[in-house]
Amino acid sequence: MKRPTASEMRALLLVLFVAVACFGGPPRRVVSQTVGSDELLLALADPDQIAALSHLSRNGDFSLTAKEAERHPQLLGQDAEAILRHHPDLVLVASYSQAELVAQLRRAGIRMICFEHFESLEESYANLRLLGRELGHPERAEALIQACQTRATALARRLQGVKPVRVLCPSIYGYTAGRGTTFQDICDHTGALNVAAEAGLVGHMPTPAERVLTWNPEVLVVSGRSCEEGLAPYRERIPYRSLPALRQSRCALLPRNLMSCVTHRRVEAYEQLARALHPERFR
Repeated sequence: MKRPTASEMRALLLVLFVAVACFGGPPRRVVSQTVGSDELLLALADPDQIAALSHLSRNGDFSLTAKEAERHPQLLGQDAEAILRHHPDLVLVASYSQAELVAQLRRAGIRMICFEHFESLEESYANLRLLGRELGHPERAEALIQACQTRATALARRLQGVKPVRVLCPSIYGYTAGRGTTFQDICDHTGALNVAAEAGLVGHMPTPAERVLTWNPEVLVVSGRSCEEGLAPYRERIPYRSLPALRQSRCALLPRNLMSCVTHRRVEAYEQLARALHPERFR
């Protein structure tokens, strides 16, 4: 009997994947392709629903659920083959996933959820509700949302009436976070004024070097184990090296995995930055 070729085997697997998806009911083999969808999936799924998490899922620099992720398989690459080998009946991607990868999965007939909006806490809640419904656990999503709302409301009460601190999030990549970004959302909940948004920047825009010098941030928000470590990349970098806030080492620290958080876990970023900017409200 002739053995099927590798291409024939892949075609057969794809047919099986589609057949499984067509039976309906909650998915049983979910693959998450991004750190953000890892955090959502780990928060809502039964353990046996998780087929694999992203290739960065165990990297604590990026993931807030790195320890928890160690209990589950991890993608060994970022291509479609790395995903398909886990026989998923649902794949979680995001708007920042590679377009070619998403197209390959779509051509393979794989069912996907693409998380497209996550700049605000409300959008994070919508993503929780969407995935909770898909997984068959909408009540878990609602309980998690209520817990986040309670924390956010308590923080807002604590910060009521504070004078906003003028902040800037510097970047070595040549872009600055303005209005309509996750950093702006963090500022909105921590008694902070994002000077880039005040200057009219929307989204992540190329850093306007000369204009930055006129923004006068009081504090630079950076990642690192100490202010010195967090500010070190900017000491000789234009335009930051000329800012009084940098020369005087005025900074607030946020771990990298919180700075880049696109899920409900950003509430932790609110709390940490608020404590750094307004310590008098936490005594």
